[in-house]
Order: sequence, then C-alpha cells, then structure tokens
Amino acid sequence: MNKNNFNKWVTVWGNAMSISDRRPENYARNLTLRYPIFNVFNGSAIRVTLDNFTGTQAVTIAKVVVSKMQGNADNKLKFPGDKIEPQTLAAVTFAGKKSVTIEPGKDVVSDEIKFAVNEHEWLAVSLYLEDFTQMRSSVIITGPLSGGYYSVGDFTESVSLPLSQTRATSCYYFLSGVDVLTEEKNHALVCYGDSITAQAWPDELTLRLVSEGIKNVSVVRKATSGSRVLREYDNITYESYGVKGLTRFPREVKVAGVKNVIFQHGINDIIHPVGVEVNPFRPWSDLPSTEDLIAGLTFYADKAHEMGLKVWGGTLLPIYGWRTYAPFRDELRNKINNWIKTTDKIDGVIDFDKAVCDEKAPQMFAEGFDSGDHLHPSAKAYNAMAQIVPEEILK
Repeated sequence: MNKNNFNKWVTVWGNAMSISDRRPENYARNLTLRYPIFNVFNGSAIRVTLDNFTGTQAVTIAKVVVSKMQGNADNKLKFPGDKIEPQTLAAVTFAGKKSVTIEPGKDVVSDEIKFAVNEHEWLAVSLYLEDFTQMRSSVIITGPLSGGYYSVGDFTESVSLPLSQTRATSCYYFLSGVDVLTEEKNHALVCYGDSITAQAWPDELTLRLVSEGIKNVSVVRKATSGSRVLREYDNITYESYGVKGLTRFPREVKVAGVKNVIFQHGINDIIHPVGVEVNPFRPWSDLPSTEDLIAGLTFYADKAHEMGLKVWGGTLLPIYGWRTYAPFRDELRNKINNWIKTTDKIDGVIDFDKAVCDEKAPQMFAEGFDSGDHLHPSAKAYNAMAQIVPEEILK
C-alpha cells in the first residue's frame, strides 16, 4: 500500500473516561501501564490521546512508548499477552517532549508519530508514572480483545513485564484513544453506553468484522459501568458509576473519522432508584419519567446530528430477576424501547432486546443468554448482539 494514500486520521481504538472506585491507595508512583491495542487499518503514523477528564488534580505522565506486540504472526485474534517487539519501539511526544502534564478535566493528543502499522495487528501503548499520580481517570473494560497490565518500575521499553512485579488489569487509566493515519475510505463507529457496552459486544463486533472481511470500519467503545443518562452520583460510594450521559455524550463521540454512533443507554436510570429508606444515595426522585428519559436520548440524537453523524438506537435489555426488578420498571423499559423503535429522531434501530430475550417470556433473557445476574448478557448473548448490527453501518 502506498503510504501517500494515508491522509486521514481515524480512531482505531478508544475508551470513555470514568471515575476510579475511591480507595485509600488511589495514588501511584513508579508504575508502568501496558495496554495491547488491536489495530484494524493499514497506516503510516499513530497518535494517542491521554485523558484526565475525571481527575481533580493535574497528572504527569513521564513517558509513553508505542510498539508492536509479539504474536502477530500467530493467531491475530487471540489476546497477545504482554510481550513486545523491541525493534519497533517508538517514543510518543507531546509538543516535542516525552513528558506531559494533563490538567484536571482535560485531555491531550500526542504529536504525530511516524509508525507504519498493518491491519489486524496488535500494538502496545506503555505509560510510565514516575511521581505520585492521582489514579482517578479510568474505565473498566472487558471482552476478548481487551485487557492490560501494570508493573512496579519503569518497564515501558522492556520486551516482557517481570512476572513478580506485574498484574493483569481490566482498568484503563488515562489512555482514551489511539488514532492511525490511514486511507480516506476508513471510518469509525462509536458504541456508546454503560456496563453492557463496557463488556464484550463491541469486541465481538470487531471479531465479526474480521471474519466477514469488512476492513473499512473500526469499533470504538465509549462506555462506563453504572452510568445513567440523566444523573450522576455525588458521593464516594457510587461516584465510580461515572458522569451522566448528558455531559459524557458530546465529548465522547468526538473521535477522529467517526461516521456512525450506536447508543444503548438508560437501564441504570430505571433500576437504580430504591428510596432513601433503602439506600440514602438512591432516592425515588432519581427515577425518570418516560418523557424525561426520552428527552435525554433525544439529546443524544440531536448532538450526533449536529456533528453530521448518523445515530442508531439500541433497545434496552431484559431485567426480570434483577435485584431491584419491579413491574413498573419493566413498563418504563418497554416504553423507552417502543420510542426507540418508532421515533424519527434517530436514523435506525438495533433491537438488542429482541436478539437476547426469550420469545415466550420477553421480559427475561433467553436460555443461555443471561450472565447470571439477570441484567448483563452472557458471552453467547454478547455475540448475538454483535451479529445483529446492520451491515449498512459497517460497510
């Protein structure tokens, strides 16, 4: 491929930024973070976005390096582990400097780094935190293509991470985007939502693209567990559930080369309120009306259209058996789903609910599709969700 054809920046991988669970040890120093990234495009350069969106203090990242990972010649769809190819190491700079300080609520985009990449190739982004750093801006993500590592010490340029000093993690700190300079035909699809999207179906969608030979779209996940459309918590017990969608959405869909957005959001607005006599932080006043929640989702649609994007609504999944289940909650869920399926405010519908529910008892997951908590899908169900995304979004 002639690199002269590479003239468009497209995000190949991304995450939202949420709030880390508040613990006494929420500061770190002398720590390496290494995140394997599955790249889907050919390209000639790379840049990364570091994000301190939910931080309350400035953070300094002492060093960032990118590299290719070992195992690219083997099963490329298998999570590669921690080992990198040392001959591919490249320093990431910010305004020419290796170190960067990010103010609270802000993000920074790196300089353009000349770095040839191939489609379906694993890369690694390694960060080093030298001095005490507030570990507040993060998000937990799981799936077959997701995960990372942290090590005590500076091992950003090490081929492998030392076993005795390293642990695996599903928590992504500070890294919210990886862009590739690629061909004009390529574009990004944003999958936006809560813990259901923070889990496996976006990864399963990427695997589907590979299996079907669709090579012009990247799946960029923007999801935070526990988040609601209309409200957010202001206490340290639940602040890790994240910023409300009305604040998140306009920020998170601004990724390079984005063309379509899928939202699947709102179930936490429905299931969280239980009354202060049960939980002091979850008053009944937090329960939205149908009109309130529709207004929030309409806000998503309007913002996406203002940005020139197409927006697709994903229906809310079954909740029968969840610990706060009640018929009135399911009634609200069904009203929201009916709006998603009939409104002209969005460009299309993805009926995730129909894909995973029991045909004879649609308030429940189908057999084998419940993870066990009656809220989150099983691995099989996440695959089913990925399979029903329309091809017109992908091609």
